[in-house]
Amino acid sequence: MNRNVIKRLAGFLKPYRGYLILALVSAVISVAMSLWAPVLIGSAVDLIVGPGQVEFAGVLSVLAKIGAAIGLSALFQWLMARCTNHVTYYAVRDLRIRVFEKLKTVPLKYVDSHAHGDLISRVVNDIDQISDGLLQGFAQLFTGAVTIVGTLLFMLSINVNITLVVVLITPLSLGVAAFIAKKSFHLFREQAAVRGELSGYVEEMVGNQKVVKAFGYEEEAQQKFEEINGRLQDSGVKSQFASSLTNPSTRFVNAIVYAAVGIAGALSAISGGITVGQLSSFLIYANQYTKPFNEISGVVTELQTAFASARRVFEVLDEPSETPDAPGAAVMRDSKGNVEIENVSFSYVPDRKLIEGLNVYAQSGQRIAIVGPTGSGKTTIINLLMRFYDTDKGVIRIDGMDIRLMTRNSMRALYGMVLQETWLFAGSIRDNIAYGKPDATEEEIVAAAKSAHAHSFIRRLPDGYDTIIAEDGGVSQGQKQLLCIARVMLTRPPMLILDEATSSIDTRTEMMIQSAFSKLMKGRTSFVVAHRLSTIREADCILVMNEGHIVEQGTHKELMEQGGFYASLYNSQFERAQ
Repeated sequence: MNRNVIKRLAGFLKPYRGYLILALVSAVISVAMSLWAPVLIGSAVDLIVGPGQVEFAGVLSVLAKIGAAIGLSALFQWLMARCTNHVTYYAVRDLRIRVFEKLKTVPLKYVDSHAHGDLISRVVNDIDQISDGLLQGFAQLFTGAVTIVGTLLFMLSINVNITLVVVLITPLSLGVAAFIAKKSFHLFREQAAVRGELSGYVEEMVGNQKVVKAFGYEEEAQQKFEEINGRLQDSGVKSQFASSLTNPSTRFVNAIVYAAVGIAGALSAISGGITVGQLSSFLIYANQYTKPFNEISGVVTELQTAFASARRVFEVLDEPSETPDAPGAAVMRDSKGNVEIENVSFSYVPDRKLIEGLNVYAQSGQRIAIVGPTGSGKTTIINLLMRFYDTDKGVIRIDGMDIRLMTRNSMRALYGMVLQETWLFAGSIRDNIAYGKPDATEEEIVAAAKSAHAHSFIRRLPDGYDTIIAEDGGVSQGQKQLLCIARVMLTRPPMLILDEATSSIDTRTEMMIQSAFSKLMKGRTSFVVAHRLSTIREADCILVMNEGHIVEQGTHKELMEQGGFYASLYNSQFERAQ
């Protein structure tokens, strides 16, 4: 319901009610001055009796007052606009902050299950639509409401009977506008949804252009884009057409009001009920009275779009946040590195089992490798260790304490994680390396880069560590991964998670990185997910997973001697390599 949307939007306006009050006062004064002008015009008309019978002194005095009234009206209208702009932009700023904060607290499952482009559209485009709607809505509602009330009062002071004619016809205009607005709302809601779908598709295509070109998918991508864009055009045309009916419909009704006032006023003037000047004032008031209805109906499009967009934004705000930290949750400062996974079961989709009855015990300083075919649950274990997802059953402990009894931030800080998918933000090389330790010294940053064998290529960049890189450009994929490794080496956490951390690095560099990792992992519990089994031969324990279960466990030598599933995987890789 729009009523609920308006009520929630009003909550974001409440902190700026002082500006709202000032805007309302300014609107009252501005409209009062503009409504005083017709009275003055009527007085001037009555001072012009006929040819040669003009009271010029009186007319000049009235003209001076009209000029003052128009000037004051313009001044307070400007002040009202300043106040409404302030309220709108600050309220929208607060809303955008709330939504961004919400995205940080929703479960990772919510982000994974929604198109990222659609979420971006809600934070950027939809909130912009709310801003546009509020800007126009405030100005029109403030001035419109005051104008309607003010003109009625002035008309009543001139002639009650003619005013009743205006009042009796007004509900027809309101009824037409309300009927069309109600019918067009669902069209604007559909338009906002398709706009989000289009944003999501564009984000996918732009972010994966290399894949699109590599598979020659340009024509199919263009066709898909045009299909979504066509639906957006269709919904846009329908919604705009529906809303555009409001203005001419209300104008037609308002024209009837003006004609009725003219006829009734003329008859009254002929019978001596009002003067010609008062009739002139009345006709001006009738026009001013109907004008707000036209203006308000003109912004119905913006308001309907704003309400539809607000509904999409509030859907994000209404999404349940991840389970909060337990009351009195422990803040972990350090760890010995003993990790226990006891009888853990988990699935992303309730009716599709993934991990069942998983048991793993990693002693302090051990190097645990996790291997297995795609979809066996390797990365899922990482998600559970980092508590990106909570287990359905069972418990995970660090140093004997259930991780659900620790604060998430402090628990995650115990791990240093390097993933196959590298992530760098637009900024300097230095800032990217120091992402996990912003207060790091220059010496610490350089030492981390040297440990990750990134120092040599950084020195060759135009500005060295001050070189600005884009999220997806400026350095190669392998160099990105070296920077991500340097980022972890700088924080030197008590435990490590390496998920295909050297997948984009050449063999020679990989050997150097493995040497650096060996130093970093010394004395630290490490979980290494690997597809290239040659990289984990020195692991203290290898967990072989298949369909969510550990089917084999042991050292490389022990597993090869068993000649089982691991041996088959290992030998098949070398057979393919030959």
